[in-house]
Amino acid sequence: MRNRLFPLLAGVLLALAALLPWTAGGAAAADTGLDEAARALRQGPVYVDPGARDQLSRSEQNALAERIRDADRPVFVAVLPEDDRFPAANLLSDLRSRTGITGVYAVRLGDGFDAGADSSVMSNRAVDNLVRSVEPPGGRDAAGQLDDFVDGALQQARGDAPASWGGASRDATIVGALVTIGMLLVVAAIGAFLVSSRRRRRQEAQEQAALRKLRVVVDEDITAFGEELDRLDFHPGEPGADDAMRADYTRALDGYDGAKAAMAAARHPDDVRAVTRALDDGRHALAALAARRAGKPPPERRPPCFFDPRHGPSTTDARWAPPGGAERTVPVCAADAARLADGEEPAGRTVETARGRVPYWEAGPAYGPWAGGYFAAYGGGLLPGLLVGTMLGSMLTTPAYADTDGFGGDFSGGDVSGSDFDSGDFGGFDGGGGFGGGDGGFGGGDF
Repeated sequence: MRNRLFPLLAGVLLALAALLPWTAGGAAAADTGLDEAARALRQGPVYVDPGARDQLSRSEQNALAERIRDADRPVFVAVLPEDDRFPAANLLSDLRSRTGITGVYAVRLGDGFDAGADSSVMSNRAVDNLVRSVEPPGGRDAAGQLDDFVDGALQQARGDAPASWGGASRDATIVGALVTIGMLLVVAAIGAFLVSSRRRRRQEAQEQAALRKLRVVVDEDITAFGEELDRLDFHPGEPGADDAMRADYTRALDGYDGAKAAMAAARHPDDVRAVTRALDDGRHALAALAARRAGKPPPERRPPCFFDPRHGPSTTDARWAPPGGAERTVPVCAADAARLADGEEPAGRTVETARGRVPYWEAGPAYGPWAGGYFAAYGGGLLPGLLVGTMLGSMLTTPAYADTDGFGGDFSGGDVSGSDFDSGDFGGFDGGGGFGGGDGGFGGGDF
């Protein structure tokens, strides 16, 4: 919902037109449980089957739906009883097909839970990680599980909520009336414009607060790299210096100057990616220069040290586990590799939070762009894999992060796409509490 009155009007009318065939034949055909759920999800983001009302109360349902509407993201939630009307096999893809709207779909079936998404809205990896994060061993209550899933999905999903959530009725007569009322939607569009303006101002204020946090950390990184350059005992004209060394030195200086210029031009948190990417390039140039001066070949291009990118490029990989988390392999500098081998804590980068100074991976999503600039060039799945189970990790699994360019991207979603989506693109992850079934597991994947 941008400042686009005519696209908004057109979207509403298209959505109403798409609803007509569903409602026109609805009275004549016998509904299945999924038909009822799909029809309800076209009208609003949360559906609770009457047989599953003990899982989620009316007030909890309304609160969850309101949060999704406020966020303006195409996130759909269905709470269903475990009975013959809802066979587990292919349940998620069948629900998506019958609803016919691009988005993220989460289903609580009895005590089981799983989710899937159209690839244009959220990647397979993002859905898998998010499902895993809300499925602790032993299960949990529906309200808490759905709250946590929706929190993560609203952070990561691309696109806008469907226009049909504006309140179209399930009764064919009322739908026809709404089509007529659509001629008056220009007035409603003006109201929507005012609401979106307030939302935009609120979002801009939040972005500026996040940028102020990042500026402190990035300025420390730029200063540290500048001090490295000051300590560097190299002159382009010194005896033994060759063109390759001079090129490395120039790249290091360009990285420093580029980082300063990018930070001065930063207006949004995502702009910080360019700063840390420039610093990473500069530090690799310094490592190459040091190797050439020692008569060695330049080192391979590796990610920065996971614990603190100011340590420079990593030299090896080591096993490490955050407190209470699973062990994983992380790229580390030589000094941190030695600390881990001796059973000591690595020299992790800490940042200031309301809870005091904590490691950056426990500081929340504000530091995603900072970390993404350092690590995105080494593969979109690297950093989320390193950070799985941490506060920052769940925020770095967006489809945009999976691009080698970082967090940018062309957002889409929430559109009425019919039922001809490619269900063969749906992954087969079975997330612990998943439903199982004939398709090898009802799991988070791409439609």
